[in-house]
Amino acid sequence: MRRELTLLASLAAAAWACLAAELAAEGGPRRLEGRIVDAGTGAPLPGRLYIESSDGKRFHALSLAEEGSAVRYEKRNGESFEVHTTLSAHPFAVDLPAGTYTLTAERGKEWIPATAPVTVKDGEAPPPVTLKLRRWIDMAARGWWSGDTHVHRSPAELPNVLLAEDLNVAFPLVYWVTKAFTPPASGDRSAGADAGPRPVPVDATHVYYPRNTEYEIFTVGGRRHELGAVFLLGHRTVLEDGGPPMRPIAERVHAEGGLVELDKHCWPWSMALVPVMKVDLYELSNNHVWRAPFAFKGWGEPAADYMRIERDAGGWTERGWIDYGFKSYYALLDCGFRLRPTAGTASGVHPVPLGFSRVYVHIEGGFTYEKWVRGLDAGRSFVTTGPMLLADVAREGDGPACRVTGTVASAGPIQAIEVVVNGEVARSLAPPAATTPRGTHEARIDVRLELEGSSWVAVRAFEEAPGGRVRFAHGAPVQFDMPGKPLRPRREEAEWLARRVSDQIARSAELLPPAALEEYREALRAYEEAAKRAR
Repeated sequence: MRRELTLLASLAAAAWACLAAELAAEGGPRRLEGRIVDAGTGAPLPGRLYIESSDGKRFHALSLAEEGSAVRYEKRNGESFEVHTTLSAHPFAVDLPAGTYTLTAERGKEWIPATAPVTVKDGEAPPPVTLKLRRWIDMAARGWWSGDTHVHRSPAELPNVLLAEDLNVAFPLVYWVTKAFTPPASGDRSAGADAGPRPVPVDATHVYYPRNTEYEIFTVGGRRHELGAVFLLGHRTVLEDGGPPMRPIAERVHAEGGLVELDKHCWPWSMALVPVMKVDLYELSNNHVWRAPFAFKGWGEPAADYMRIERDAGGWTERGWIDYGFKSYYALLDCGFRLRPTAGTASGVHPVPLGFSRVYVHIEGGFTYEKWVRGLDAGRSFVTTGPMLLADVAREGDGPACRVTGTVASAGPIQAIEVVVNGEVARSLAPPAATTPRGTHEARIDVRLELEGSSWVAVRAFEEAPGGRVRFAHGAPVQFDMPGKPLRPRREEAEWLARRVSDQIARSAELLPPAALEEYREALRAYEEAAKRAR
């Protein structure tokens, strides 16, 4: 695969050089050459490159090295768009007409972006440009490794893109079916690029697992009838069953050591799947959270009134959408479903870079794919779109108390740090205004809490971002079980979950087979039981 990419890059670079010479001879666009480097060492870096003219046009670069690679990405949703090139750690080139341009290089979450203005004049070759990325934090050195569990990029692109985004683990959904009862291997959106049931290393710390499946059901029996999406990650055999029903599929994946991940919380069937499929992972940051402006202001099932989701004239705000995801997660946790958090972008479908949202997993003793997956499943993790959350939640003594300690670090100012207990903010911390010697920001956490019974505790933080955008981190919940004092949901949470499922039973009664409807009724019973023990 890498040999094919190198050959394609060589042919493209040769064609590019010929075209550039012809254009220059005719007084056309001029070639600009450049590099992305580490500001500290000068070493070349892979990265993501944006090239924008003063009138808003976007351009792509090519790699100049025979062994190099460049992957173009262009996706749009309404007024939101993502146009960039991911580059290997080699010099690049782009032919540009006369004008003024801004070049921006980025690389994942641990590097400060670099920008450079460029002016191209008729009849003159512009000087080379060097974009210097500055690392503001090294998470791997602290034992934290990143992943994106909702990926629609071609496996052929991943050797380039994983390194350019410094993303350690990815799960491309090579099997993808949108019609009920259809086996994924014959799915209408399947990629047909199955590399078998083993991780594919790009280098020692960047890897992807190539056998993953998405059921995203839009039609039932030939009729448009949206159900929703769920992911099966890390399974060993090709799944042969269409769905629904979904329980047998989940049981097979779990028997093979795989994980079941809930896509967005507001699909019609989402809340019915959790009790039935024994869902493992919940996307706390999902594929509607982008580098580009937030676009989905009213998509999916409505939020519950008790959630008090922030809205504007167009619908949900970006913060409102994020809170809707948080509060749906909290309702499930309060009802006893111990889902672990994850993050997925659906890069390849939406206007968002791979790993813009990512989940960091803590590993002892160095990186391996197997240890990363075990850590993800165990909840030794946090989700982020910007800040880094290095927090520890531990029982204090033998009594009903816990202590939260650690650090929030961010490239931008820290807006808020909150400790959440059983779905409610138990403590808000005022972060300091001071910055680190690097110009970044850090805030210490040291909080003691008295717990009134079995509880879960999590930490979340928000970072100030330009243009009023929302950047956050959210840690995995830590569970504290106390004999004789079970965790009790709020009544409004359990009743809302039950209502979500009962509405879908009525909606799908005439289309789904009896086995699928029985799964819905099983989920409804689970939430009704939770409501009986509600506070």
